[in-house]
Amino acid sequence: MSGRQNNKLPNNLPQLQNLIKRDPQSYVEEFLQQYRHYQSNVEIFKLQPDKPNKELADLVMFLAQVGHCYLEHMSAFPQELSELLLGHHKVLESDLRMTFCKALILMRNKDLINPTGLLELFFELLRCHDKLLRKTLYTHIVTDIKNINAKHKNNKVNTTLQNFMYTMLRDSNPIAAKISLDVMVELYKRNIWNDAKTVNVITTACFSKVTKILVAGLKFFLGKDEDEKNESDSESEAEGPSARDLMVRYSTGRKTSKNKKKMEKAMKVLKKNKKKKKPEVFNFSAIHLIHDPQDFSEKLLKQLENSKERFEVKIMMMELISRLVGIHELFLFNFYPFIQRFLQPHQREVTKILLCAAQASHELVPPEIINPMIMTIANNFVTDRNSGEVMTVGINAIKEVSARCPLAITEDLLQDLAQYKTHKDKNVMMSARGLIQLFRNLNPQMLHKKDRGRPTEASAEAKIKNYGALEAKDYIPGAEVLEVEEENKEGEEDEDGWESASISDDDEDGEWVDVHHSSDEDTGEVAEKIRSMPVEERKAKAAAVSVSRLLTQDDFKKIRLVQMAKEVNAAPGKGQKRKNMDSDEEGERGELLTLRNIEKLHKKPKADKETRLATAMAGRTDRKEFVKKRTKLNPHASTSNKEKKRNKNFMMMRHSQNVRTKGKRSFREKQLALRDALLKKRKQHK
Repeated sequence: MSGRQNNKLPNNLPQLQNLIKRDPQSYVEEFLQQYRHYQSNVEIFKLQPDKPNKELADLVMFLAQVGHCYLEHMSAFPQELSELLLGHHKVLESDLRMTFCKALILMRNKDLINPTGLLELFFELLRCHDKLLRKTLYTHIVTDIKNINAKHKNNKVNTTLQNFMYTMLRDSNPIAAKISLDVMVELYKRNIWNDAKTVNVITTACFSKVTKILVAGLKFFLGKDEDEKNESDSESEAEGPSARDLMVRYSTGRKTSKNKKKMEKAMKVLKKNKKKKKPEVFNFSAIHLIHDPQDFSEKLLKQLENSKERFEVKIMMMELISRLVGIHELFLFNFYPFIQRFLQPHQREVTKILLCAAQASHELVPPEIINPMIMTIANNFVTDRNSGEVMTVGINAIKEVSARCPLAITEDLLQDLAQYKTHKDKNVMMSARGLIQLFRNLNPQMLHKKDRGRPTEASAEAKIKNYGALEAKDYIPGAEVLEVEEENKEGEEDEDGWESASISDDDEDGEWVDVHHSSDEDTGEVAEKIRSMPVEERKAKAAAVSVSRLLTQDDFKKIRLVQMAKEVNAAPGKGQKRKNMDSDEEGERGELLTLRNIEKLHKKPKADKETRLATAMAGRTDRKEFVKKRTKLNPHASTSNKEKKRNKNFMMMRHSQNVRTKGKRSFREKQLALRDALLKKRKQHK
């Protein structure tokens, strides 16, 4: 005991903590002494909870560190600490409150506390006006829920916490509600809480009266990540060289095999790190998991019509409504007249509004609902009094709306817009040609005869169905190619004797080797044979194949190849005099559009005068740096006779001897005068 008294263990908590962790049974008395000391400090703390207490903070952290060594003595400690926080968190001194929270987090990491009660306590503490504390609690909540669901989904804990968060989103404290929403969004992004219940709880945030909560909910469904909480991930991605940096480093250095191997190794490491940083998430987007998208979109539209938020927030609400309508094919007829009011070239963010108009269009909407919107775009944008960029944006918007609802555009309007294919502005011309190309595939009969292009099998079969019409088929279109291909193979086997051969029975694997490989020529022959068939025979063969067998991925690939060939091959019995019009590349038409589909310009717009002047001034060097600065020794002194002579009016000098004789000098005199002037100039610059 003498050695312990010399060390003064009761007063040296870090040393006592170290000794207890090594040998808990030998220091039970010292621990109990400190525990009694803690209890007496707690009683003092309850008398004045708003006063700082450094001694109590040290004792709490000490007990949290060694609590796992004396479970029988520390059974009530976590509950007592939680009650202290819950009862006095509003008046607690910030450092002491942070110490209590860190102690609870430490014991939770050692699995000494039930996660449900602790997380509910931390959500209550989010109401405190302490930014550092809120950040610490947010990080722990996300990490703890992630660890709880690491091995398998803990549905019991998840359900309890989700129900509690649902009440927190409606909390009167906007800060606590916002952080609760951030926690749910972060857990969804990390693929921990990616169920429909989480998504539908977040939908309530889109109707919040607090702008920050409203914007966070809208950004979640729109997929915008400007305000991500995991800034550390983005910072770690920015650190270190990129693939471009490695390529530049190799191209500028010596071209040796050693450097090349170094670069290849560095590229492999870079790809490996990228895969680690961004794990793939295979789940539906949040919009697909909404239980009642029709009711949700109707409420959003009502809120939008009565909203007094900033225009940027209204644009986000328009985007979300348009995505809901387009993805779920909803009926929201009041949305189109609402958008129609903003379709003016001078309107701020008009391209985003046009994007919303295109996204909200689909085949189930009656054409008479969307037709006024298309006419408004045509009348306000596609006129010669507007600039080429405005006309291009208008035609692109009409093209995207028509691609999703082809019946909404009239034949007269389409033919009028097609006339812009010869416009002097290249952007307008290419946009009009893109519209023409779209209807060549949808319904060529709506175009002028000269704009229909070369007839193909696909264009001959193309026809827009009437509104509400359903074309039901009992076979897979194009499946006849499989039967024709099999017939060709059988014929080739009979003629040439080629057939599949197998490895001998002695081989354990017993793999089959296909000796005959189909080539592009075989595919062409099959396509030609199908083209020569009557339509009824094609349908019969396709129906027979669809009923008699299960199609594999290779079969569907062959069907797609033949269907694509229809768009290239000329229609049977049609001439090939007309050439196909040049058109821009058509992107894949997914369910979501981007601004590039609306703002697509084929030619860079000409810069205005201010931009050109700014570019010229940026590239122009300051010539004043190369001019010798002549400063007077005395700024108040008068000029010399030489300077006065230089500045004198020419009419006063024309009769002087120097001026009259200057034109009569010989070549030699001019040569000597030039030499003297150059020598004098050189001396001045030294």
